[in-house]
Amino acid sequence: MPPAADSPALDAFAQKTMQTFDTPGMAVVVVDGGTVATHGYGVRKLGDPARVDANTIFPIGSNTKAFTAAALAILVDEGKLRWDDRLVDKLPGFRMYDPYASSEMTVTDLLTHRSGLGLGEGDLMVFPTTNRTRAELVHDIRFLKPAHSFRADYDYDNVLYIVAGQLVEAVSGQRWEDFVQQHILNPVGMHDTQVSIDTRVADQVSLHAKNTTAVRGVGKQAVLTTVLSGDVFAPAGALQVSATDMGRWLQLQLRHGALDDGKRVFSEAAAQALWTPQTLIPIRPAPPPLALAQPQFSAYALGLEVQDYRGHKIITHGGGVLGGISIVVIIPEKNAAFAIMLNSEDAGALFAMREHLLDSLLGLPSPDWITTYQQVLDGLRAKALAALKTSNAATHPERGPSLSLSRYAGVYRDPWYGTATITQGKDGKGALSISFDRTPGLHGTLEHVQYDTFRTHWAMPDLEDAYVTFALKPDGSVERMSMKSVSPLADFSWDYQDLNFTPTADKK
Repeated sequence: MPPAADSPALDAFAQKTMQTFDTPGMAVVVVDGGTVATHGYGVRKLGDPARVDANTIFPIGSNTKAFTAAALAILVDEGKLRWDDRLVDKLPGFRMYDPYASSEMTVTDLLTHRSGLGLGEGDLMVFPTTNRTRAELVHDIRFLKPAHSFRADYDYDNVLYIVAGQLVEAVSGQRWEDFVQQHILNPVGMHDTQVSIDTRVADQVSLHAKNTTAVRGVGKQAVLTTVLSGDVFAPAGALQVSATDMGRWLQLQLRHGALDDGKRVFSEAAAQALWTPQTLIPIRPAPPPLALAQPQFSAYALGLEVQDYRGHKIITHGGGVLGGISIVVIIPEKNAAFAIMLNSEDAGALFAMREHLLDSLLGLPSPDWITTYQQVLDGLRAKALAALKTSNAATHPERGPSLSLSRYAGVYRDPWYGTATITQGKDGKGALSISFDRTPGLHGTLEHVQYDTFRTHWAMPDLEDAYVTFALKPDGSVERMSMKSVSPLADFSWDYQDLNFTPTADKK
């Protein structure tokens, strides 16, 4: 058994990590050649004694993307698809905003975050929950204005992996869920895994976050009351997996698509394609305490990242949903891999565990990663709270609004999102409310901040609030409505800044 999987040593480190970061539950699986070791720590839900074990199911978020890429690789193996096929030839109705990108985007482009879309652009089309269908999303992507030229830059996105799920269906005739179940999960023996975020089973964790201030990640850990639902975003991030099943998936990766009996899920050529770097990921300076863990090279392959860790090549990817995060790491030179899954948003715990396991498997001296990440994250949160305090102190609630509240009411349309509706109480009296019409549940009240800026207070308490600002025409009517996250640390999926709402003729 490798040192990283040695139960007493790993257990001690995991317990200290969870205590430091107040993490409710965690599952770890370590694969070293033919040896698979699973570990469960903590509880599935705060206030409930049920413990995490090898078969406890965690959402893995964007670690789903590797399964979607593998599904396309299987279709390539079957001769039904090529990596350089143009999407317009395979997926009817697909268009990008840019005509050149529309005509030239290939299957590989779809998976490698070089489409020209900005970071997380379009996430509010599906997040937190939408009443769109995948087919509607594929159509509406044409309204997303690019932030960069096609193939010019790396910007992580989710919406094009949803398009990839539709491509699986268009080519195979099976829904993404059914194809993944039949061609990957069943052959690999991943019997715990659920293909829908809507699945509710006894062995499933509850999700948690610290959100008792305006800055997410600060405060006391609590069970989230908001539960993600809907299957539209499934190809980008809906799988729920146990440590046991994740071990089987990692073994498949280490065997380059082969099973125990020699049969293959995907070919050696497909395995090589999935790990081949495609798009360079810029290396941004890390805080000095984390310099040792900072890669010197990083690139996106197909559903996975390729980078170095202290001079050693690794294949990796992270994932997250509201209230849960995960990470997968493969070390080709050691024929080893591991995965970590948390039922909370404690990035410090996740990365302290990651670095500890990497150091152990690679035989490297390991610094005190727990203290290091605690100090770095505490510093980031302190800066965010200070920035928010300064911003709040600079506001002038006594100034404005420019118009009577009833004149802000109406239906506003953004080209890619759709409509949002502003209403004013019953009979046109009282406070303003806002509703994102394609997102059931994303509604709340508007509190005046200053001038023509208001702040949302979403009915769902676990969502990121936003500033809503109205710009006026010379005649005093509303010209447009824009938004910005309140928290300086808001996740990029809250891409309010990409919205450009303009009034419609409709009034509410």
